[in-house]
Amino acid sequence: MENPTIVVITDRNDLDDQLFGTFARCHELLRQDPVQAADRADLREKLRVGGGGVVFTTIQKFMPAETGDRNPVLSDRRNIVVIADEAHRSQYDFIDGFARHMRDALPQASFVGFTGTPIEKADANTRAVFGGYISIYDIQRAVEDGATVPIYYEGRLAKLELSEAERPKIDPDFEEVTEGEEVERKEGLKSKWAQLAAVVGSEKRLRLVAADLVDHFEKRLEVMDGKAMVVTMSRRIAVELYREIAALRPEWAGDGDDAGTIKVVMTGSASDPLEWQGHIRNKPRREALANRFRDPTDPFRIVIVRDMWLTGFDAPSLHTMYIDKPMHGHGLMQAIARVNRVFRDKPGGLVVDYLGLADELRKALAAYTESGGRGKVEHSQAEAIALMRREYEVCCGLFHGFDWKAFSRGSAAERVSVLPAAQEHILAQADGKQRLLDAVYSLSRAFALAVPSDEAMAILDDVAFFQAVRSVLLKSAAGERRPSEDLDFAIRQIVSRAVASDEIIDIFAAAGLKKPDISILSDAFLAEVHDMPQKNLAVELLAKLLKGEIKSRSHRNVVEARSFEKMLEEAVRKYQNRAIETAQVIEELIALAKDMRARDARGEQLGLSEDELAFYDALETNDSAVAVLGDETLRDIARELVATVKANVTIDWTVRENVRAHLRVLVKRCLRKHGYPPDKQEKATITVLEQAEVLSEEWAA
Repeated sequence: MENPTIVVITDRNDLDDQLFGTFARCHELLRQDPVQAADRADLREKLRVGGGGVVFTTIQKFMPAETGDRNPVLSDRRNIVVIADEAHRSQYDFIDGFARHMRDALPQASFVGFTGTPIEKADANTRAVFGGYISIYDIQRAVEDGATVPIYYEGRLAKLELSEAERPKIDPDFEEVTEGEEVERKEGLKSKWAQLAAVVGSEKRLRLVAADLVDHFEKRLEVMDGKAMVVTMSRRIAVELYREIAALRPEWAGDGDDAGTIKVVMTGSASDPLEWQGHIRNKPRREALANRFRDPTDPFRIVIVRDMWLTGFDAPSLHTMYIDKPMHGHGLMQAIARVNRVFRDKPGGLVVDYLGLADELRKALAAYTESGGRGKVEHSQAEAIALMRREYEVCCGLFHGFDWKAFSRGSAAERVSVLPAAQEHILAQADGKQRLLDAVYSLSRAFALAVPSDEAMAILDDVAFFQAVRSVLLKSAAGERRPSEDLDFAIRQIVSRAVASDEIIDIFAAAGLKKPDISILSDAFLAEVHDMPQKNLAVELLAKLLKGEIKSRSHRNVVEARSFEKMLEEAVRKYQNRAIETAQVIEELIALAKDMRARDARGEQLGLSEDELAFYDALETNDSAVAVLGDETLRDIARELVATVKANVTIDWTVRENVRAHLRVLVKRCLRKHGYPPDKQEKATITVLEQAEVLSEEWAA
């Protein structure tokens, strides 16, 4: 290519900025800094080079100074490659449009197009302009790779109690109206659009849409954390829909840009009606709102738009799009793709249709398939319900023969009392715990896709029960970190009629026990666990308690914690493999608990502090070659090691190799001085430094 020049073209300033920013952050890969054309003159200057360079610009900057003029040739080099993003638009007017002017300026350039929605019309054909496909990355591959999530479709038009006359009729001619294009430019359609807007934006209909939308989204939020986008056909409708929703949920409205759950994002001017002015913002203010919306923790959850944010805008936590605007083709495809971004464990995005756009979606999919794409653009909610039913049957199968109806009917105490027997039922099955955890996780994801369908709401209490059992089986003991797969979920535990949102299920209360002081593990508590009728649950509780205590001890005494951890793992492994009876495992775990309690008195017996005892254990005192030194010598070594290490650690010593090297020398010197076996010194030094790391934060402070 002889040092080619790359020209990256878009047709919108925000996309140009977005692309340029992304490439600028990767300038090391490009081995040069990309540049962005500020205006027409700057673009011409940047393209009049002998070679090289990566230039970003909008296609509009190729327009000649005077309408009707020919654009001058900026470069006739053959090694210029023009990359057009969003190649399905702005690339087809070769008479007196952008495409003509760009090719006049760069007559020998090569053109490459990127688009998710290629078009094939009589007057606009993506492949006719850019050539055959070089590479296809379609919906099916994206979902298989985990790059996107599936999109589900739900028609809500029938849910609105409107007479036939009140329902909007979408004229086929609206297919001529392209996304982002002002209707005023389509004079022939202006009156029809106005008639539809009058029906769609009628006060009665907007009130019904607002009520349905609020109810629908609140039910979605109960099972899946995230955000929603509402697409309206005019700015007037956007403002009035906001007003209707705010009337239903006043707490969602906020006066400033930094407050409120719902916002309208649209352009406008001072000449617009006074009641619109609070929703009209300049570009920096809109960008600030965009950053709020992208933040999954920000309370800004619902945005109402007409055509902004429908392309080139990503908010991964966005999982629901409510469409109340005529859309078709690539504009519809690109809009619904806002909800297919991956976010935590989001199982899919949902498109809710208030206008009856199912036919348009089918046409868009047909065009997509004809152009070589594989995979469904959207799945019907019926598919989500079918998936939910399958997962529900799996969970019901795990509880075959167990009656859990008291969980949904009873008081809080009665609901909790169901859980011990439920856990015992699961734990008595081969690999029952893991099967239950996996099954309920899959059901929760499928349920989140199907809410708020009638079928989903009918099994709400059962799903709440399954999740409650999963929750207590996953519940961590004190000091134990929650497993990573249980952190940072988008899918929420159901807030159902059966379980209040502020009710926290305690694993000991659920088992009918008082929560123990883990540092004591009294004989009375251990006897209570020993006599529990649910033996599998007793093993589970004891294992969790001991695991939490071992985790806590690992922050003080590495060697002791490691020893106990090995003993616990061995006992649990035998239990899981059914190598010994459940009652025998309980005996072993109780013995381990008592051993832990007895170990706490060792320091006092040896005359050592807690820190000194930790270093004493690090010396492998059970090894016969070490034991010959005698307790007195080993205690002296432990005391000297504590004093030596304490005097030489700093806050950042663990990352400073020179300090670590100096400490290794001091530790080995101490060991040699007291006659510690030479062949054991290296291992002891490593263990001593490992022990020092867990205690040094406290010492350095």
